[in-house]
Amino acid sequence: MKETDQDQSVISVADLFVSRSGKLVLEGIDLEIKKGEFVGIVGPNGGGKTTLLLTILGVLRADNGKVEVFGQNTDPSNFRGRIGWVSQTAANIPTKMRMTVKELITMGTVSQIELRRNGQEEKRARVEEAMELTGMSELANKDIGRLSGGQRQRAVIGRALASNAEVLIFDEPLVNVDRSARNGILKLLDDLCHDQNKTLILVSHDMAAIRQSAHRVIYLDGGIQYDGHPEQLPDIIELAGLRGIDHVHAPSSVQISTPSEKGDE
Repeated sequence: MKETDQDQSVISVADLFVSRSGKLVLEGIDLEIKKGEFVGIVGPNGGGKTTLLLTILGVLRADNGKVEVFGQNTDPSNFRGRIGWVSQTAANIPTKMRMTVKELITMGTVSQIELRRNGQEEKRARVEEAMELTGMSELANKDIGRLSGGQRQRAVIGRALASNAEVLIFDEPLVNVDRSARNGILKLLDDLCHDQNKTLILVSHDMAAIRQSAHRVIYLDGGIQYDGHPEQLPDIIELAGLRGIDHVHAPSSVQISTPSEKGDE
């Protein structure tokens, strides 16, 4: 049977172990992400979320295990331009920087080396499409320093889209974004997945947002504690149990005799 686009594995991780500063951060990670998936990754601070992303991108080396992106090893030269990375500090652009929205989004095409005569036309078309998809066309000539937090985040997403990336990775894109803008960004990501067939990986501490938007949720704390549908994600108490955290107010299983009980003996 012929493999369809949706069956194609974009990222494959097997028995992955990664240490940072001599401390084991990830242990025994097995993971596969297919084309067109919208995957949310949640977990506590220090649980290994960013470490996993950096290992997938080839920035960090694994102690053991195998990571493949588009069927190849994680040498960035193997997938340059096919993965767009939006870090958690991407939208924290200095307000004094003089750059328009269009100029920022155009930076996403810089890594694309075009030798064809119509290369510049294609780049301009990608920039225009990225601005339209992110709802930033009317703000194209506005300085990024005058944008709201949500608008800056959209512009940064537009920069990633302009690179023509097939996979978009977001590390805490909802930080410093108000509620209305947050909902708009989540709807934008959903549209990119359904309408543009982009593969999305979203890391966030906002589990409510993840459950409302992602199609699949991974709870990561050193290892993968949960991987499945958002609606089946364990509640906060169950997640605490997965991390080995006991409820300090839970009734003790040891019964202590009261003074009156001792007097009845």
